[in-house]
Amino acid sequence: MKNIVTIAGGGSGYTPGIVLTLLKNQANFPIKEIRLYDTDRERNSDMEVIVDYLIKKNQSDITLTVTHDPKTAFTGVNFIFSQIRVGGIQMREIDEKIPLKYGIVGQETCGLGGFSYGMRSMKGFLEMVQHIQEYAPDAWILNYTNPETIISEAVRRKFPEAKIINACDMTISVEELIADSFGYDRTNWISYYYGLNHFGWYQSIYDTAEKRDIMPEIIEKIRTQGFNTEGLDPSWAKAFKLMEHMVDTFPEHLPNNYLEYYLYPNRIVESSNPTYTRANEIMDGRLKKIKETAEKIRSASSIEDIDYSSDSHGQYIVDIAVSILNDQNQRFMLIMPNKGAIPNLRQDAVVEVPCYVNAHGVEPISLRQDIPDFHKGLMEAQVASEKLLVDAFFEGSYQKALQAFTLNQSVPNADVAKKVLDELIEANGEYWVELS
Repeated sequence: MKNIVTIAGGGSGYTPGIVLTLLKNQANFPIKEIRLYDTDRERNSDMEVIVDYLIKKNQSDITLTVTHDPKTAFTGVNFIFSQIRVGGIQMREIDEKIPLKYGIVGQETCGLGGFSYGMRSMKGFLEMVQHIQEYAPDAWILNYTNPETIISEAVRRKFPEAKIINACDMTISVEELIADSFGYDRTNWISYYYGLNHFGWYQSIYDTAEKRDIMPEIIEKIRTQGFNTEGLDPSWAKAFKLMEHMVDTFPEHLPNNYLEYYLYPNRIVESSNPTYTRANEIMDGRLKKIKETAEKIRSASSIEDIDYSSDSHGQYIVDIAVSILNDQNQRFMLIMPNKGAIPNLRQDAVVEVPCYVNAHGVEPISLRQDIPDFHKGLMEAQVASEKLLVDAFFEGSYQKALQAFTLNQSVPNADVAKKVLDELIEANGEYWVELS
């Protein structure tokens, strides 16, 4: 049977990589139709040009449908790959710049910028899930939409029966960097990782070829040699440089690089440009590339310069779909309710841990041992702040939102939390639920 796949957030710059990955995996994931769904009609139209070109270039007979209508997007679909960005890159810019104005971290998924995005994402994502439940209740939703622990918690509360898997490819990016920097083959690895989304640590990395845990060796190499960041985007190179410092300061475990926003918010703020943030870099880079590429194809000029390729971002989500479709029981780092996976963490936390994926869904792997108090303390505070934010969304509670903002570990005091919250409420307008 051939599948119908909808890419929600079809206008995203990540869409070409996902499509190319789908095209090269036809043997084990056959597709008859790809649907691009986006409320931004202009971006979806540009992406239609690019994806149509890629499908034809690969001599595929896959049908391409482009729509802003939920009924057309989801009726009869088998898989939905979600990468929606409610409010677009323009609201991300606001998320980043308002906190920086008050001297605290401004970031897409972390800190109060992440909470602002979370409030928008919950509203838009739950509306989309409602449409999916109406038009394709048996479809699998494979979610990349951020902030993922907040999204996962919100969906669990409103649509407990929804067939959704929340995935983040950041652990893959970290592992690829380690392998490329120090000459490992990560396909031999069995990794044990625990945390929240963008907030976790590796417990061990077992190499099946070496038949041993190589994480102590990796940590030593990071401390003594550093990563090879040649060719990386400067923003990512800077992030992995700070990750080296985290490893050197806390060498017992290997951290997710996003922990920099909670362990070293002072360094992040000091090195940030409050007038030109990551959102501006993306506007001038990835988004500009989409527009220029679409125009090249429309004018049939310099088509040979189009350099989109299948990447780890696309491969990860396609591999999850393949494991479901073919009941492969493959192993992935996924975001799930804890329920004992981390024994000494509250059971209702939404955590990121290794899981098996098969035709039935997701089966989390228990760590079978307690995590260190340092990590547990950091995680519990973050879990509480995220749950308060979800409470604020469902209850329309300003007080819960203020508590969530105050408890966020990137925030120094309640005065700053209130100022940022009030300004973000005004800036987001109808993107947020009304708080009172």
